[in-house]
Amino acid sequence: MRAETLTVTDTRPLVAECLGTGLLVFFGVGAAVVAGEYIGTLGIALTFGLTMLALAYALGSLSGANLNPAVTLGMLVARRIDVTTAVRYWVAQLVGAILGALLLFLVAHQIPDLEIGERFGTNGFGDRSAVQLNTFGALVTEIVLTFLLVYVWLSVTHRLAVTGVDGVPIGLALAAVHLVGIPLTGASVNPARSLAPALFAGGAALTQVWLFLVAPLAGGALAAVVHRLTHPQDEVGHQEGLLPGDDVRA
Repeated sequence: MRAETLTVTDTRPLVAECLGTGLLVFFGVGAAVVAGEYIGTLGIALTFGLTMLALAYALGSLSGANLNPAVTLGMLVARRIDVTTAVRYWVAQLVGAILGALLLFLVAHQIPDLEIGERFGTNGFGDRSAVQLNTFGALVTEIVLTFLLVYVWLSVTHRLAVTGVDGVPIGLALAAVHLVGIPLTGASVNPARSLAPALFAGGAALTQVWLFLVAPLAGGALAAVVHRLTHPQDEVGHQEGLLPGDDVRA
């Protein structure tokens, strides 16, 4: 049976992107902020991956559960969505990330003796990297990590929707990039996830956030270009993108 179609005035995909991105920030960044010393890098990585897996199943049929401007850019470059849809998704994702970070900020301030300082689960390089990774190294790292995530995303999904077992490799890819990326940059791979906590942390977190906006977007676009070279048949039928009235759950 064909699922009902979504029109340009349907707000459900935007609400799904806003809600999902907010929850991903709250739980993923929250694992680093309030539980990092207890669960370590592995625990933080699994939190991001498992949260993404759960949200992919919960929201994938509504919006595709991008929850990440870099993924949405990859979808745009792959011609699976149009510019209007991408812009609407980006706005929803940024709003959701800020709301998620705000909620986490309020919760964190209720914990006695919790030192937030200028970190608050933010990303960084140089003296803000656990291994003192320099600017160029951080740029390359974020491009490569995001490339993997978006390449996997494009390879396992059809059009925009996340269906069936699609969420499993997506969640695993997000966990994997965090396992590698946390010691290097804190693992962004998501501009919304990086910008929102930086707004509350301020200081050096905010001055360095540019890299975590630029590099993930570059990695997402590059993944879409390479995917079209390795999976040309997958793009047949996607050339016109997702248009108003198309079935997001097709």
